[in-house]
Amino acid sequence: MTTASLARLLSLSAIWGASFMFIRVGAPALGPVALMEARVLLAAFFLAAVARLLCRPLHWKAHWRHYLFIGLFNSALPFLLFGYAALTLSAAMLSILNATSPLWGALIAAAWQRAPLDGRTLAGLALGITGVGLLVGFDRVVLQPGAGFAIAASLAAALCYAVASNYAKSARTVEPFANAHGSMWAASLLIAPVLLAFPPAAAPTAGIVAIVAALGVVCTGVAYLLYFRLIDDIGAAPALTVTFLIPLFGTFFGWLVLDEPVGWHTLAGGAVVIAGTALVTGFSPRLLTLRKEAANA
Repeated sequence: MTTASLARLLSLSAIWGASFMFIRVGAPALGPVALMEARVLLAAFFLAAVARLLCRPLHWKAHWRHYLFIGLFNSALPFLLFGYAALTLSAAMLSILNATSPLWGALIAAAWQRAPLDGRTLAGLALGITGVGLLVGFDRVVLQPGAGFAIAASLAAALCYAVASNYAKSARTVEPFANAHGSMWAASLLIAPVLLAFPPAAAPTAGIVAIVAALGVVCTGVAYLLYFRLIDDIGAAPALTVTFLIPLFGTFFGWLVLDEPVGWHTLAGGAVVIAGTALVTGFSPRLLTLRKEAANA
């Protein structure tokens, strides 16, 4: 991995880790639905400007069903679920529960392909479940009203990402940038009717406007560009490393900016979830190095 690729990887991890901090502040102030509609709409306009600059068409008429599916499961649903969960859970917990997505992905892939899970995957799933239990079982947040629903919503959001990922692997009909761009417009359309039922909780302050801008332009628009550039540079498998780094940044920003306590259960639960994810995805730094060397040979 080159220095430039490593810088992109760390930047992407920090950006997506910071997104949970922004959601934790923005959701109670503006309302989860209004916050997420603003997020995807801003990202859509940003990516539209980039698409125009790069002359990258969407071909909406040919792929609108595809964009709607990706927009629903990769943006609209998980964003709304995390927004709801952020009314109760800490940024650290949100980011760690988000890291269970590959665990769900393994289960979905096995069901999709009707293939039994191997021992490594089963061990990873067991570790993931144990990690989630450590994370939430010793946290005071579980004593708050609605905490159980918030935790379930976060896990459901991670499940949505897994559904979208497995679908994208099987579909492969649209290039990655168009997926990002088209799905943002689709997510905007899907969330809009929900906004009629759940309007903004209050008029946004200057600080909330800044948070919305950061979520939409940086944490979504710029992050997608970084992610797809990273895949082009080092491949999809090494890019999975971002999954392991997001909880570290999410926990750090929650502690640094929001003064969230970081207990032993947060660190232990996060570490066990990440270890389980590494087993399920087959992540190995040595294996990734060998693959890179073979690709450059």
